[in-house]
Amino acid sequence: MDENVINNVNTEDLSEILRVRREKLDALKAAGKNPYEKVRYDRTAMSADIKDNYEQYENKVVGIAGRLISKRIMGKASFAVILDGKGTIQSYLSINDLGDEYTAFKDFDIGDIIGITGFVFKTRTEEISVHAQSVELLSKSLLPLPEKFHGLKDEDTRYRNREVDLIANPEVKQTFIKRSLILKEIRNYLDGIGYLEVDTPVLQPLEIGAAARPFKTHHNALDIDMYLRIETELYLKRLIVGGFDRVYEVGRIFRNEGMDRSHNPEFTTVEMYQAYSDYREMMDEIEDLYRTVAEKVCGSAKITYQGVEIDLGSKWERLTMIEAVKKYAGVDYNDWKTDEDARKAAKDNGVLVEEGDEATKGHVLIAFFDAFVEEKLVQPTFIYDYPVENSPLAKRKPSNPAFTERFEYFIYSREMGNAFSELNDPIDQRQRFEKQVKEKRAKGGNDAKVDEDFLTALEYGMPPTGGLGFGVDRLVMLLTDSASIRDVILFPTMKPVKK
Repeated sequence: MDENVINNVNTEDLSEILRVRREKLDALKAAGKNPYEKVRYDRTAMSADIKDNYEQYENKVVGIAGRLISKRIMGKASFAVILDGKGTIQSYLSINDLGDEYTAFKDFDIGDIIGITGFVFKTRTEEISVHAQSVELLSKSLLPLPEKFHGLKDEDTRYRNREVDLIANPEVKQTFIKRSLILKEIRNYLDGIGYLEVDTPVLQPLEIGAAARPFKTHHNALDIDMYLRIETELYLKRLIVGGFDRVYEVGRIFRNEGMDRSHNPEFTTVEMYQAYSDYREMMDEIEDLYRTVAEKVCGSAKITYQGVEIDLGSKWERLTMIEAVKKYAGVDYNDWKTDEDARKAAKDNGVLVEEGDEATKGHVLIAFFDAFVEEKLVQPTFIYDYPVENSPLAKRKPSNPAFTERFEYFIYSREMGNAFSELNDPIDQRQRFEKQVKEKRAKGGNDAKVDEDFLTALEYGMPPTGGLGFGVDRLVMLLTDSASIRDVILFPTMKPVKK
C-alpha cells in the first residue's frame, strides 16, 4: 500500500500498517538500534536557507533533519523529501554512497524522523538537493500520516490533532508564526509608549458579579472554592491605585460558556490601563496600535479579510451609540421622553428587549444597537457613550449621568475591544456591584459576590484612568484572514471523543 496517500483506508488495512511498523521497531531494538535512544543530531542547515542561498551552499557538506514525507525507490538509488521547520528539501541517496545505510533507508516509513549528511547540488531538473553521504533514523513513526499530499481537510481532526495538521498543511504553521509576531509587536508598541507588562492571578477567590460564567475549582490546602478568572481588570486597576502609571497584561481568560466561530472557552486578551487618562485617549492609542501592528506584520494597514478590504490606516469613524442607532435604525433616542416610550418604540420595530416591562430607555437603546447597527460596522468604527445599564465599571458622563464614558470598536461587524474612562468612585462602584450581583444571582449565579478587596482599593483613591481590553485571538483572525477562532488557537477546546 502507498502510504503517501493513506486516507480512507479500511480498518483491516490500517491495522496491518500499524502491525508492520511496530514489527520494524521491534527488529531495530533487537539489533541494538533503538531509534528512541538518539540524543541529538548535528543539524547545520535548514531547507529554506539552502534553497534561498544556493550559491553559498553549493558543494558544501550540510546536516539536515526532519520528517520523511515522500520517497521514491529506484533500485540502487532513491530520492526522498524531508520536511523541517522551514519547509521541504529533496535528497538523493544511493547504495554506492551509503552501503548498508541505504538498505536500512529503504525500510524507513513515511513519517519517520531522519537525519541526512551530504553535499548540496542541483539535479538534472535543476532541483536543489542534498547528495546523501550518511542517513540515520532519529525517531520511528508508528502512525501513518493522513492525506499527506492532499492536505488534511477534516476540521475536527485538524483541531484535535494539531500536530498532524501542521505536518499535512504547512501553511497552518505560518498562521501561528504570524500570531507570535502579532504578540511581539503588541508588546513592542505598548512598551514603547511607557506601559509596563505585569502578571495577575489566574486563580481567584470569588466569583464576581460580571455576566460571564466562570470555571470553578477547589483548593485543597486552603479548603476553599476558587475560580478561573474571567478578566484581568480588577487586579490591574489595583496596581493603578498602588502607583503604577501604565500597566498591561497579556492574559489567558476562561469563560464557562458556549463556543462558536468567534468564541472559545479559553482565550487571550490584552488589558491596558493608564492613569490620568480617559477613554478618548484610549481610542487614539488602540487605533494607532492596530495600524502599527498591521504594518509591521502584514506590510500594510490595508488588509483583506474574508474577501473584504479593511482599511486600518485611515481615520476610524466615531459615533455615539445614540448617533449609530439613529443612522442605521432610523430611531432617535432623544424622542423618547419616558421608559414606556422606549418600550413602545421597540415593540413597533420588532426589537426584543430582554428586560421586558422592566426595560429602561438605556436597555432599549442597547437592544436597537444589537438589532440594527453591529452588522453594519464593517470598517473600523468606534461606538462610544454607552448607557449606564450595561457599563458597571465605566465612569458616568458629567453632562449626562444616564450614559458612561465607554466605547467598543468594531471591525467586520465584530466587536474587537472595550474601553472606559474607569469608574473611580467607590460608593457608586459598590452600588453597581451590588446590583450586578443581585441580577446574576437571579439568573442562578448563587456564588456571585461583591469584590470587597477591589472596593477597599478604590477607597484609598484611584486617579482618573483610561482602560481598554481587546481579544488577541480576534485580532489574529483579522490579520491572518482566518474565518474561525479555532484556526488561530493551537489547541482549541474540543468535546472529547471515545478512542
